[in-house]
Amino acid sequence: MTLVMERKSIPWLRPVLDVAPALVFLAVLLSTGDFRKAAWGLLALSIVALATGLIVERKVSPIPAFSCAMAVLFTTLALVLHRNDLLQMKMTIVDGALGAILFGGLLTKRNPMKRLMGHALELPERAWRVLMFRYALFFWACALANEYVRHTQTAQVWAMFRVGAIVVAIAFGAAQLPFLTKNSLDGKAPEPADPPEDGF
Repeated sequence: MTLVMERKSIPWLRPVLDVAPALVFLAVLLSTGDFRKAAWGLLALSIVALATGLIVERKVSPIPAFSCAMAVLFTTLALVLHRNDLLQMKMTIVDGALGAILFGGLLTKRNPMKRLMGHALELPERAWRVLMFRYALFFWACALANEYVRHTQTAQVWAMFRVGAIVVAIAFGAAQLPFLTKNSLDGKAPEPADPPEDGF
């Protein structure tokens, strides 16, 4: 499901593009105290990050594209409706929905994750189900953590939490590599997959 125009990927580029919009949002918010200015910065950098990934890597991976689209949607709604909480709710809504989709796939014996990542991974069905369960739990843990932080902390603390959450998501994806390597059907060590919820 990835649209590809062949070009060798740059290993460090994707993590940088993932975290850059959140860092800009945090920097603007801490320096100005203005949530709307920070949201405009986030909106601009999210679009630039997706365009840069397309130009440099010459591919549109579904997870980063989806994350960027959601960031643009919720940021736009927050700016138009003058409701900062809409942007803060993005992680809860998106991660909660993704976790529900994966758990639903486990219950119905369908595999939405394989449709997204099957081009990069060759795994037995049992391994796919284990991976789905892990990611579903991760999504719901992120959604719950976001709800706690946004209801109990300041906007500045929440912004720092979001940067930390992206780093944790990247680390979570990397932590799956030993499991993926052990269960790979082609015997090759897989490349790190796009992390779950890797954008703002």
